[in-house]
Amino acid sequence: MEGRTNNPLMLKSLNHISILCRSVEKSLDFYESVLGFFPIQRPHCFEFHGAWLFNYGIGIHLLQSEDPENMPKVTPINPMDKHISFQSDNMAVVEKKLKEMGIEYVNNRLEEDGIYVNQLFFHDPDGFMIEICNCDNLPVIPLSQDTIRSCSLINRNRSTVVYGPLT
Repeated sequence: MEGRTNNPLMLKSLNHISILCRSVEKSLDFYESVLGFFPIQRPHCFEFHGAWLFNYGIGIHLLQSEDPENMPKVTPINPMDKHISFQSDNMAVVEKKLKEMGIEYVNNRLEEDGIYVNQLFFHDPDGFMIEICNCDNLPVIPLSQDTIRSCSLINRNRSTVVYGPLT
């Protein structure tokens, strides 16, 4: 693309995602006890119920639905649905903990050129899908001759980042 820059909006990182909830309290408990997020101060100027959480370099903003009874119904777990993904170095422990907590999940294993990726998909209380994977096993390979800039939080010992054109 002619005149394309690598960062036209001068972005630094992903700051947060917002999730609409039937019950902020139930979601808060889930994100704390299952995913290890911790609550942080939320500006007092907001005129709606919600909560902010933080961990792993990302924020989650829980927003109370104004009409919780008419929120979409929870659908079966589908790895092709929208989701947020978290990395783990020990998928066996994650799967064991999900079983212990009684959380329904779908287990998926991919193989690409001898590299294996394990994925576990499950829902939060409102049906928002979460993936936990060891996706950092896969190299990050740009599809064009453009170079990529790695996130400052990448664990460089575990991630493979390829710079420059593919041959």
